[in-house]
Amino acid sequence: MSNSDAGPAHKNPEPMAAAIGDLTMHYLDWGGDGPPVLALHGLASSGHWYRRLAPYLAGDYRVVAPDQRGHGATTQAGAGYDWQTLAEDAVGLLDHLGIERAAVLGHSWGGHVASNLAMRFPHRVGRLTLIDGGFQDGGLMPTPTWEAFRQRLAPRPVAGTRAEYLSRLAANLSFCWDDDLAEIALTMVYEGDDGQMYDILRPDNHAQVLETMWGEPPSLVLPQVTTPTLVVAAGPRPDRANSQFSRQREIMVAAAEAALPNGRVHWIAETIHDIGYDKPGELAAVIREFLAEG
Repeated sequence: MSNSDAGPAHKNPEPMAAAIGDLTMHYLDWGGDGPPVLALHGLASSGHWYRRLAPYLAGDYRVVAPDQRGHGATTQAGAGYDWQTLAEDAVGLLDHLGIERAAVLGHSWGGHVASNLAMRFPHRVGRLTLIDGGFQDGGLMPTPTWEAFRQRLAPRPVAGTRAEYLSRLAANLSFCWDDDLAEIALTMVYEGDDGQMYDILRPDNHAQVLETMWGEPPSLVLPQVTTPTLVVAAGPRPDRANSQFSRQREIMVAAAEAALPNGRVHWIAETIHDIGYDKPGELAAVIREFLAEG
């Protein structure tokens, strides 16, 4: 692949499905006899986000990456985007797989779900890794209002035909783009009858997610997470360094580190929010070192 952090050759598993509460939950399971790792994706994403990262962990760990409620191929539930229900969805999958306790990864919004899982079901989470997520706190924004928060996390602009959609992504991710990212990206959207692309996560459900994030922010959740926690934060690429956005993220990451009773931060330099696309090998090495401590 064009990415210099090309990973080990590893066949991606076929998606599987299970009845979990009111959902038909789809998930990827890299299998094996190693300690289990539950990998939770970000907002408007899918379990396929982990397809570059998981091969670095597979073999020594059993990586399971579900499509969460309303995402990917999982049921488009009209409700249940509160932290308690999302955590129960994850526990339901662990129960289905016969996994009593797992290390949990959470990217972006998935970091918020993961921290709530650890807070609400601490006996099910051995170690917690928040991948550039779980610390996005509306109360720490320059304008700490609901309207500013809602606009900052509004649905991304997904428009145009399939070819146009992929062309934009390829341009934005030119430094790490390859055919596998096109396949991953297409698990997060669908083509409408009009030939245009749309997020699989419906706008009403996206709105419910934001209401939950605003109403129960990290400042309330993280102080109650006693599980050993690693926050892996994305240091900005040179074109974003010293921007207001980057400085604000540093504030949020520092607040998360201070709030966590048993947490620490590791910065990966000069990358993007989707660290798993850009530097999966480096990210995996950091995760491996942390999990080995357990």
